[in-house]
Amino acid sequence: MPATVLLIVLVVYPVLQTLALSFVGPSTGGFVGFDNYGNVLGRPETIDLRDTQVPFGTLINNLLWIAIHLPMTLFTGLFLALTLQKVRGASVVKSMVFLGMVTPLIVGGIILRYLFDEKSGIVPQLFGAIGIKSLAIQWTQYPSTLLFGLIFGSVWLWTGFSLIIYSAGLTTIPKDFFEAAQIDGASSWQMFRKITWPLLRPITLVVVTMTILWELKIFDIVRAATGPNGGVGNAADVLALQMWRYAFLRTNYPEAAVVATLLTGLTLLVASFMFHRMVVGPRGGRRPLGLLLRLVRFVGG
Repeated sequence: MPATVLLIVLVVYPVLQTLALSFVGPSTGGFVGFDNYGNVLGRPETIDLRDTQVPFGTLINNLLWIAIHLPMTLFTGLFLALTLQKVRGASVVKSMVFLGMVTPLIVGGIILRYLFDEKSGIVPQLFGAIGIKSLAIQWTQYPSTLLFGLIFGSVWLWTGFSLIIYSAGLTTIPKDFFEAAQIDGASSWQMFRKITWPLLRPITLVVVTMTILWELKIFDIVRAATGPNGGVGNAADVLALQMWRYAFLRTNYPEAAVVATLLTGLTLLVASFMFHRMVVGPRGGRRPLGLLLRLVRFVGG
């Protein structure tokens, strides 16, 4: 009962209040229907597909984060987990990689800003050394390099998550499977494709879902690396930063509530998909929840 009360007071009521606020006029305070939604979604600040040049708008930028950042962190973490599986001292390497995940994102954003500095940053210096002068620049001053620089540069901040989760998932696969495959003459690639990857699907589902949720609410890195407007030309602007700007710089709370509602809707959509796949299974009959519970026990020690 106390938990239910806390849930209603701290979650349900604020969500409903935000939803109601999104239908109120910024100046009149009266009910305006979906006008606020039309205003926010109709601005180039949110969706800008007039050409193929950056900026694309906050909603498209968030989708780009998912399209690029998700596969990079997922497969990098999986590769490291497989590589370090039988390496002595792997825990030290895993701990070092995991440091990125426990680093405050605001600190990660500041680090990225200095990484891309033309005079002292390692990234422009590296491209200058190998002769790619077009990238030996101040990345944060150009829209085309700013957005993708932040996406690529933040991979190390989240790879530790997929590394740890996949490392735990690998321990749940019985060794008998690999021994039988070796006796049958299966190659390493065949064992990965037929045994490891299929049995890691529940783990992959967790990694994909949690990574998408992380990318939807990305704020700290962009704010620290670019400023309140998402950098030059709003190139790196994202939904969470747009919501913060509406609420605390423009004091336009109804439109901030619109962006918050969009983010909540996208988050619920991803979370619902995850729980449906976990409980019902990919074809309606399989239940990978057991493997997930074993994973949770492993991580929890």
